[in-house]
Formats: sequence, structure tokens, C-alpha cells
Amino acid sequence: MTPLGRFFPDEEYHARWAAVEAEMKRRGLETAVVFGRSGGTNDRCGDVLYLTNFFSTASGQGYDSPIFEGRSFNSVLLRVGQPPELHADEPGIRGELIATDRIVSSNRPFRDIARAVGDLGIEGPVGLVGSDVVPLRYWNVMREEAPGIDWKIEDDLILSVRRIKSAREQEAMRIGGATASRALNRFIEGLIMGRSETDAAADASHEVVKSGGTVHMLPACHGDLINQFVANPIASYTFSSPKEGDLVRAWVYGPMFEGYYQDPGRTTVCGRKPQSSEQKEMVETGARIVEAVMEQIRPGRKVKEVARHGLELSRQFGAESNQMAEKWPHFGHGLGLFFERPYLGVEMCSDDDVFEEGMALGVEAFFGLPGLGSAGFEQNMLVSADGVEPLTDTPMLFWD
Repeated sequence: MTPLGRFFPDEEYHARWAAVEAEMKRRGLETAVVFGRSGGTNDRCGDVLYLTNFFSTASGQGYDSPIFEGRSFNSVLLRVGQPPELHADEPGIRGELIATDRIVSSNRPFRDIARAVGDLGIEGPVGLVGSDVVPLRYWNVMREEAPGIDWKIEDDLILSVRRIKSAREQEAMRIGGATASRALNRFIEGLIMGRSETDAAADASHEVVKSGGTVHMLPACHGDLINQFVANPIASYTFSSPKEGDLVRAWVYGPMFEGYYQDPGRTTVCGRKPQSSEQKEMVETGARIVEAVMEQIRPGRKVKEVARHGLELSRQFGAESNQMAEKWPHFGHGLGLFFERPYLGVEMCSDDDVFEEGMALGVEAFFGLPGLGSAGFEQNMLVSADGVEPLTDTPMLFWD
């Protein structure tokens, strides 16, 4: 930690701001507004967190009142040549935790940021980052308050800079990877022993929380429902317990350290003793596909080529379609302050996407065979100079 209580020092943020400003100039933008949502959720806090280290605790979107409007949303005003200006949705912010000293607190964050931009008298376009998170009702509020602004959607402005992780970010992800691994170990071990999904998930959650991380989901499934990602979509785990010989699967994902996500997953058998050689081979094949895809990754390699390799392997081994493979028809994705691009999917990435040193990735596979069920695996890693550096060290297999 720095003396101010931040993991990332001032110079880290200054480097981020400089990179974003260079990207703004490349896109012909003098001004941009970056929107995010936190207030207890983590999936769309990343851009604002990346720029300012601000995370709102004011949840309640959808419950406006005469004095509050749009709580849990916040934004950053970016202008070339000036430090970022945080427009936060709550009062009493601890300035020593925020990377910029330009802070505006508001009970009506959308209305007030629109007024602030309108008052600038800007003639050219204003970049809008976060069109996927701004609700329609507040978009109408912004247009009402600043009807003359020419908004230009630039949702990937910050994401394009976040793609390559700094040395300090990589260290944060190593810390988070260790936490996720410890949690997944306890989760899987509990299911192997035949404990209920809730009890095993509680053990995993305890490991995450005591390490300073946050849980997004703890998906678990077993037995007759193993072809589903989870049996209980709301909680992601159930009170039921696997019996010996059942396939069991567990995933741990969430911001494990300083907002940086990990999402490793494993499949094995309750009691560690597969019911048949075919069941054992199916699980091991799922693990092998993940490892084979990882072996293909290196700086400069086209993402689509690696994704095609994973697809060919799955077809070669006779993979049967299952809910997970249909939900996520790819072999991985970028990682950082949530799930990021590129997607390792033949139809989900461009021909120009390449792996670069400093990227963080999750490589995954969902492999099933007729009559046997399905196995899911995911490993998290950094792209290194000559391949990958694993971030999660939970064993891929839980038998000799």
C-alpha cells in the first residue's frame, strides 16, 4: 500500500491518464465522459475505478426520490490537457483514496454531469463511454439538460488502454489469483467429500473474504444436473449434496483484489473415484483442452487461430453440445476489472486480434460426451514474453 492507503501510487494513475489522453487525441476527441456503475455491483465499475480509484457505496438504481436520482452511477469528465474530474454519486468521499483532486459530489449524477458538459460550450463531439450501462431514462435526462451536445459513443476508449496490464496491475492479479486458488481448492475439496454445495461454497467464500476479496458468484453443480451451469440460478448453489461417483463442478469468480477479477473453475468426481474409465477420460479431456489452448498462446499469435485450435480439439474428441458450451461458445476471454476482450472464440473475435505481453486471460473449455455429462475447466493467466504465466494453481485433476 502507498502511505495514502492506495495500492496504486499517483504515478500509476498519471500514466493511465496520459495513455487515455493519447487515445482521445488519436480519435479526435477533446472531451469525453466515462460512465460507470458500482454501488454494490462490480461488473461495470472498471473504467471509473481505473481512472480514479472511486467505487460508490450508494446502491439503489431505479428508486429515485425528490432528492436522489440515479444513485450508484458515477462518471469521469476527461478533457485533453487537464486532470480527470470525478463526478461521484455520494457525499463525504475520502479524498486521500481518490487519484484525482478534482471531485464533484452530486445527488443527481446524470443531470449534473450533463450540465457541466453543457456549460463548457464545446462545439465538437464529446465522447461517451458506457452507453451499455447508462439507462434510457437517464440518457433522456442528459439530453434534456444539454440538448446541444454532440455525443459520440466510444465505449472502448478506456478498455483499449486497460488491455495491457502494468507491472503493478500484474502484481495485483497475482495476489488475486492466489486468493481465488485457495477458495477453489476449498470449494472442490468440500464437494469431493460429499458436503452440500452451500457448505462448500461457504468455505470458498470465507477464504475470499478473509483475504480481502469479493465474491461475484460461486457456481456449483453436480450429479444429474451437471449439464447445467448451476441448478439454482439465483444463488448459484443449492442445499443438495453430491454422492460418491457424481461429477462435481465449482467455479470461483469475482474481484479478488483491488477490483481485479479471477474466475477459475474445475470439474472432478465426488469421492475421487470415477464411476468408469469413460467418465474419467471425459474429465481429463476437458482439462487437456484447456492446457492445449494455453500452450498455443504467445505474443503475436492471432487469437482466432488459437480459438480455432480449441474448436478443432473439441470436435476431434467428439464433444456433445451442452448448456455451458452454448452459453459461452469460446475458449476464454480477457480479464482485468471484469471480463474483457478479446474473446477466444472463432466467431467472437476479429481477424486482427492478437495476444500481447501483459494481457490477462481466462482460458476455459466446456466438454461433454453423450450419456456421461460434461466437464468445465478454467485457468487464469498473464501473457508473458514467451507464453503464459498461470495466476491460479488449483490442480486441474484431483486423482492420481
